[in-house]
Amino acid sequence: MQPNFSHFDIAIIGGGLGGLTLAIQLAKQGRKVLLMEKESYPYHKVCGEYIAMESYDYLERCGIPLSAMNLPRIQKLQISAPNGNSFKHTLSPGGFGISRFTLDHLLAEQAKVEGVSLLENCRVDEVKFENNQFTIITQKGLFTADFAFGAYGKKSNLDVKLKRDFTLEKHQGAKNYIGVKYHIQYPHAEDLIALHNFEDGYCGISKVDNERWCLCYLTSAANLKANGSIAAMEENVLKKNPHLKHIWDNAKFLYQSPLTISQIRFEPKTQIENHLVLLGDAAGLITPLCGNGMSMSMQAAAIIASLLPDNIQQRATFERAYQKEWKKTFSLRIKAGRTFQSLFGSSQITNGVVASLKAMPILVNPLVKLTHGKNF
Repeated sequence: MQPNFSHFDIAIIGGGLGGLTLAIQLAKQGRKVLLMEKESYPYHKVCGEYIAMESYDYLERCGIPLSAMNLPRIQKLQISAPNGNSFKHTLSPGGFGISRFTLDHLLAEQAKVEGVSLLENCRVDEVKFENNQFTIITQKGLFTADFAFGAYGKKSNLDVKLKRDFTLEKHQGAKNYIGVKYHIQYPHAEDLIALHNFEDGYCGISKVDNERWCLCYLTSAANLKANGSIAAMEENVLKKNPHLKHIWDNAKFLYQSPLTISQIRFEPKTQIENHLVLLGDAAGLITPLCGNGMSMSMQAAAIIASLLPDNIQQRATFERAYQKEWKKTFSLRIKAGRTFQSLFGSSQITNGVVASLKAMPILVNPLVKLTHGKNF
């Protein structure tokens, strides 16, 4: 839908799960909402595509009929070490699988139904805040809004424009990661998510919609550089784990080439930059190992929708309340994710951790609980 006016109550930058669900909720409240997305729906993105059950009811309230879609219900977890040693455990409450290609498109269509002005193929170049109002400069024109939200994902040129701390030169030595994703067909249990570790990385596999499985892995940029190419790294490093070797040797890969994303970092982030309120990965990135970033992004949207005032004179009160609630809800989960990340990387350490968890399975549930929340 093309906007027929240039001023909005709400401007949202980024049409992922957080941005889309926030747009739907605020439009339901009767607000004039502009949502800007740099891509065009539907499209694939690098993502593990396992969504924790805590967000199931919320998505249905947003208008997505999950219960009618016959999606895989994931209730078991398998973790393997680089040496192939592995264990399985019940995953409670677990999650469900759906591709971002499908889910984001459904949410985008629902946003239009709710009256959201959705601009696709619209890159945001700059956001300014002056005289208690936002000005958003985009490829498709200039817009103003009373409130603006950044839901633009793991990295953006906007972060540089905003001079966010983690983009500055003093932070350039931080470890960078890359993400790689395929959709495959492979005889893998429909109710199981598996996390297979390899030297300096880990790979997840779980079923999504349309009789396909998501295969997605994270590793360091240094690992890729040392091997020269993704194909060589998969052959020389990932396949040392016999579980991954079996997948690569027997699966039908449905992409001609993998989707990739680079320069992923897990440093702490702020939730507000010059009154631009941030959510999802833009506000703080949980490690993919914990498999809960999508639910966290949507829960942040739910928090914003519950706190956002009608009057811009209450902006400062709203910003303080959001920061307080965000930290209360997510800080422990993000810290736990960083801790788990540190335990998986070195083959020797990972082999030991997996062996310990296999010997003491009573530890698994408390660790999983640290990275998951309650229904919202």
